Amino acid sequence: MSLKKNKTDFDIVLGARSDKRLTAKDYIDGMITDFMEFHGDRFYGDDKAVIAGIGYLSDMPVTVIGIEKGKNVQDRILHNFGSAHPEGYRKALRLMKQAEKFHRPVLCFVDTAGAYCGIDAEERGQGRAIAMNLAEMSDLKTPVISVVIGEGGSGGALAMCHGDAIWMMEDAYFSVVSPESCANILWKDTGKADEAAQALHLTAEKLYNLGLIDKICKKRKIKELSEDLKSEFNELMRMSQKELTEARYRRFRNVGY
Repeated sequence: MSLKKNKTDFDIVLGARSDKRLTAKDYIDGMITDFMEFHGDRFYGDDKAVIAGIGYLSDMPVTVIGIEKGKNVQDRILHNFGSAHPEGYRKALRLMKQAEKFHRPVLCFVDTAGAYCGIDAEERGQGRAIAMNLAEMSDLKTPVISVVIGEGGSGGALAMCHGDAIWMMEDAYFSVVSPESCANILWKDTGKADEAAQALHLTAEKLYNLGLIDKICKKRKIKELSEDLKSEFNELMRMSQKELTEARYRRFRNVGY
């Protein structure tokens, strides 16, 4: 599948940051019925960058977690521009463990430039919160599918993508670092972001060809995406807990081979 049409990889990055894109809330409203949002991490507070709750994907009960950017200025400020604090990741993990208890599948919508890197987030254990998500998700005994719907930046995105499958919208990106930061680190020149983006292999097409993601999804096809997700969850739910966690282990062990 090719989206390029003379677009560079950095053009795709810039497009993924557009305020005209569908956000996590749009996807939740478009495919999840009877959605009930839960709040707080039971430790510090509620992070509005992370929307989390339960609802129905068609007739299937699911736990849904989305990193929300917002659309207008006020909305983006409210959701901290999609950059989650530690309590956001702890809230997500709390809901994942609850889903495990009731054997509900977990659906994550990922759209973030990265976790919030302010001093207050570091003081409240940002690194540990992300690490705990990675550790717990690796052995979570219920299916997890993550969909990168826009930006998939750094550990902030990875903390919601350590599951059974990673899907990406065809015009999204997923990377360990932003092209600008990469260019600054390597060449001390953010003007080389275009070159860095190409080297990072961060587009859906390149990541799929490398075997790092499992499916490329067509943009704005919410009904089709909903049907595909339900079908995939049905397959995963047929597996025993041991089969599920062993398959997840093999998936990540095979990365890079």
